[in-house]
Amino acid sequence: MIQTPFRREGRMTMTKHVAVLMGGFSSERPVSLSSGNACADALEAEGFRVTRVDVGRDIMTVLADLQPDVAFNALHGPFGEDGKIQGVLEYLQIPYTHSGVLASALAMDKVKAKILAKAAGIPVADAKVMDRRLVAEKHVMATPYVVKPIAEGSSFGVLIVREDQAHPPQQLFGAEWAFGDMVMVERFVHGRELTCAVMGDVALGVCEITTEGHAFYDYNSKYLPGGSQHVIPAAIPASVTRRVQEYSLAAHAAVGCRGVSRSDFRYDDRFGEGGELIWLEINTQPGMTPTSLVPDIGRAAGHSFGELLSWLVGDASCGR
Repeated sequence: MIQTPFRREGRMTMTKHVAVLMGGFSSERPVSLSSGNACADALEAEGFRVTRVDVGRDIMTVLADLQPDVAFNALHGPFGEDGKIQGVLEYLQIPYTHSGVLASALAMDKVKAKILAKAAGIPVADAKVMDRRLVAEKHVMATPYVVKPIAEGSSFGVLIVREDQAHPPQQLFGAEWAFGDMVMVERFVHGRELTCAVMGDVALGVCEITTEGHAFYDYNSKYLPGGSQHVIPAAIPASVTRRVQEYSLAAHAAVGCRGVSRSDFRYDDRFGEGGELIWLEINTQPGMTPTSLVPDIGRAAGHSFGELLSWLVGDASCGR
């Protein structure tokens, strides 16, 4: 059953000073700026006093001077969702949104998150971790398979090797490869793209993502207007919806997430409704851009963007 964790706070919360952390210096800086400005606008409309902070190396000094009541984390990628900015906020004792230091670090590392998910009984695809140069020399897994950076978001560096591809991806050899020497090689799972948001201890609705003109749910399909369509609720059997929600809650708990998270899945129903349902990863800092998934899932459950963000501010704390 889909429940809701939302509640309207009293007017005292509306006087809170919220520092919206955005930008940063990862490859996801443009996405973070879009998320951060959208969140800042909505929080101001809800009555909060908002300061927009473009995060740089001087962030400790900036926040120590600013002394906000809450830091709303709208950063994406390394430093923003890998436990580092969370550690800064813990040191400064500024309550913050989303997951804490350990959960953020674990979720950002796709290999460690997969180990925890599998231990919790969540189905995952077979995978191995290898040096990118070895992966570029020969097929290290039966095709089709996917090559993924271990700790990147927004599908940066993701390479799909199709059944008929004679050679492994040669860009792994290149000096321009910017996503680390170790990569995860994972069995490609056919099927439909599903995702589910968790807030607190509640799984919201399941969304199916369809893309037009894109090989998969890549950076452009995620962030360009019209790049993807969000079907909420997903047109899947009720039993599959329940499994997605159960696995999303289990992953949220296994990794130790707080606030909001989003789990992504592939659902292969080519040979029947039961199909194969595979968990791919968990995102502790889901995008909050105008085209993002979690705001759409919240709206489908009857909750405005402002209500969603107000709940996150009310949930903020240290020691997460």
